[in-house]
Amino acid sequence: MPRTHPFSSPRLRAASLVVLAALLAAALPSPASAVEAPPYRLTGHMELGFLAVVSHRIQFSNDGTYFSYTDEGGQNNLFAVSRLSLDLKLSPRHTLIFLYQPLRLETRALLRNDLRVDGLDFPAGTPMKFVYGFPFYRLSWLYNLSKDPKKELSLGLSLQIRNATIEFESLDGALFRTNNDIGPVPILKVRTRRVFGNGFWIGAEADGFYAPVSYINGSDNEVVGAILDASLRAGLILPKNAEAFLNIRYLGGGAVGTSDDVGPGDGYVKNWLHFLTVTAGLTLHLF
Repeated sequence: MPRTHPFSSPRLRAASLVVLAALLAAALPSPASAVEAPPYRLTGHMELGFLAVVSHRIQFSNDGTYFSYTDEGGQNNLFAVSRLSLDLKLSPRHTLIFLYQPLRLETRALLRNDLRVDGLDFPAGTPMKFVYGFPFYRLSWLYNLSKDPKKELSLGLSLQIRNATIEFESLDGALFRTNNDIGPVPILKVRTRRVFGNGFWIGAEADGFYAPVSYINGSDNEVVGAILDASLRAGLILPKNAEAFLNIRYLGGGAVGTSDDVGPGDGYVKNWLHFLTVTAGLTLHLF
């Protein structure tokens, strides 16, 4: 059954609306730009590579098993990963970014130990299918503090929409639990880049958010949640308005706490993950 994530709350949704308003305000032209049009530039990025699960544990309900996907859930392999984004440069200082990160890990494994999920027991020896789907959409605004066209040091805000689907199912279909959730998350963002004379460049980027106290969650239950999407990359400027790059990324975070929407269990969720991706990418300056 659907369950609200511990990070979904009235106060957090209100914070997300504030971030969205700030992003929209940044996209609006200033009075000066109404006279002199800014140098718009649209750039597309595409990455392809692999994802390695360093650690991934999850628990549903207080009496549930704190389950390790890497030990018993088949997530000890490499998974294909992709990433798509568009940058719209509104002026030398302001940039809007839209990102789509598909993320679906579907595995099969034979349980070595008993597994309890939201009051349902999966006995040891059960052939299982696991689905961990956590794709997200992210809209960001960045303000570049550097006046040097070959350097970037940008700070900004992001609003991320997650679309989670987490399933535990015996292969005969007799035992099944699912948790679905859509929710907004406001995030802080930083990006830097340095271009050298031969066209070689290096850069780094990070989106992160951490909420350690219950008043951010807007409930009487203590909730802790965090997100960190951080990368290092190096690339080369190519002819025909193109660039190629290699990227190493850490994608991690999670949450622990009790939601108001109980569902089949008592509403308690603990979910922490640490992923590492290695990708090759192509950048095209569309106009």
